[in-house]
Amino acid sequence: MSRMRLEREVYADVNWSLLDSFADRTFSQRKAWIDFVCETQAGEPVVARMDNAGVTVGFFVGVIIRRMGIRILGSPFPGWTTPYMGFNLRHDVSRTDAVDALIPFVFSVLGCHHLEISDPYLVSEHFKDGRVKAQFVRTFRSNLLMTEDELFARMDGGACRNCIRKAARSGVVIEEAVPDGFAAEYFTQLEDVFAKQNMRPTYGMDRVEALIRHVYPTGDLLLLRARDSDGQSIATGIFTGFNDISYFWGNASLREHQIVRPNEPMLWYAMKYWKRRGMHWYYWGGDGSYKKKYGGDPISYPQFRASSSVVISMLRDAGRTLYYAPRDWNRRIFKSRSA
Repeated sequence: MSRMRLEREVYADVNWSLLDSFADRTFSQRKAWIDFVCETQAGEPVVARMDNAGVTVGFFVGVIIRRMGIRILGSPFPGWTTPYMGFNLRHDVSRTDAVDALIPFVFSVLGCHHLEISDPYLVSEHFKDGRVKAQFVRTFRSNLLMTEDELFARMDGGACRNCIRKAARSGVVIEEAVPDGFAAEYFTQLEDVFAKQNMRPTYGMDRVEALIRHVYPTGDLLLLRARDSDGQSIATGIFTGFNDISYFWGNASLREHQIVRPNEPMLWYAMKYWKRRGMHWYYWGGDGSYKKKYGGDPISYPQFRASSSVVISMLRDAGRTLYYAPRDWNRRIFKSRSA
């Protein structure tokens, strides 16, 4: 029987070098990313040491937020523009035992009413508690252990490879950008993307500024810019990575310049960049249909949640519906008008 237990660390005293040494560590579990989430979500950081019979076998990270008076531990929580958090464990440690220790820690020790967790190494079989529900999210994942020729060959010929070649013929140049002024540049282009569907971005420019301020100095953040033949910035992108996993955080472009196809070579540049840095996987961040053409394999990963009561669970379901319904309705209206 497992004797695993969690003990919360004093945040100011956390040994970040030790945490970063775990092989399953991701960019969104590092201190800079946790600080980014805490700033943008008015959150309270949680780092818990996992002990088994007095031996430290791993860690858990998350952020506590309050919504409508409900104390929520997200690891992560939807809307944080953060894909994964969860556990860092020694390779010989059972994630089932880790989850069994986490649930009482969240509800009894931390006094939270609700937990959400998404960890790239967690699956449904790791959860025994009947209160846990799973929702599966679809995305694409590229294996960067392939050669560049193999990765390029997997892309759709007409919708991707030819676009990369067209951009080169049109004089489009991809460059690595620096933080100064980048957030405003990116967000202006993002507003143009959303305006196409009569919508607004789901986050503000302050989110981008905070991300760059916290994470760029760590080396985990790649900022890219596409310039046309006249030197004008026509597209930008933000990508992140650490250890085995790299991730497409977001990109934006000016509609009037999309004819020269700046997005495709920019995303191809990002894949090659993380490959050169030794990443195994490139996650495409959602299942947008345009991402399929880049040749990644379709995958589904689970997001788990558990509530301290049925009422809290019902409120969570209602909150999700209220959040997404207006945007879904707006998309349907836009499609009907465009038909």
